[in-house]
Amino acid sequence: MTTVLIIEDETDIRRYLRATLTAQDYDVLEAATAKEGLQKLTLNRPDLVILDLGLPDKDGQDFIRTVRDWSRTPIIVLSAREHETDKVTALENGADDYLTKPFSPAELLARLKVALRHATPAQTPVSDVFKHDGLTVDQTNAQVWLDGQEIHLTPIEFRLLTALIKHPGKVLTHAQLLKTVWGRHTTEQNHYLRIHTQHLREKLGDDPLNPRFILTRPGIGYGFKS
Repeated sequence: MTTVLIIEDETDIRRYLRATLTAQDYDVLEAATAKEGLQKLTLNRPDLVILDLGLPDKDGQDFIRTVRDWSRTPIIVLSAREHETDKVTALENGADDYLTKPFSPAELLARLKVALRHATPAQTPVSDVFKHDGLTVDQTNAQVWLDGQEIHLTPIEFRLLTALIKHPGKVLTHAQLLKTVWGRHTTEQNHYLRIHTQHLREKLGDDPLNPRFILTRPGIGYGFKS
């Protein structure tokens, strides 16, 4: 059974989320504080976290940064904060998705399924290793090396990179990449793509003005240099 950890200080919202998730056969854990949430994440290893940003003991943004230092568990932010800066910061810190309150249970479940699907590696051949100009991508084990040094990518960065290397020399549109990496619900949110492409480039030491790997086609999308 898939386990979801809800970190939310409002009892009514936790109760509502529990009812929504258990009705879909998810196993649910609950925490009312960041400290309790971190303990349950460490001990129980849930498959996904639903996180409120306004926690009583620690801001959710700090929680995301702390978790991303050691875990790739998908995190979906569920927050009353509607400003774009909050969404962008959460994504930059490593969140996989962001929903604002009030929310649609159907949309939450759909995004949850997308995040879980992307977090589960597809069954690929052991030899599914991509190599190009000093870059090695082991798609089976989700590992990346550049010039002999391992590069640690977030799950989103890894999905973005693998989407690009599957079509070397071709340009993938913003919409194509958004659907591939995040699912169909984010086709209009190009800032998701811009932020994570920038982070991926930084980790690969890739200069946008003189790219070694990732090409930009302004107004269209991105491609992997062949």
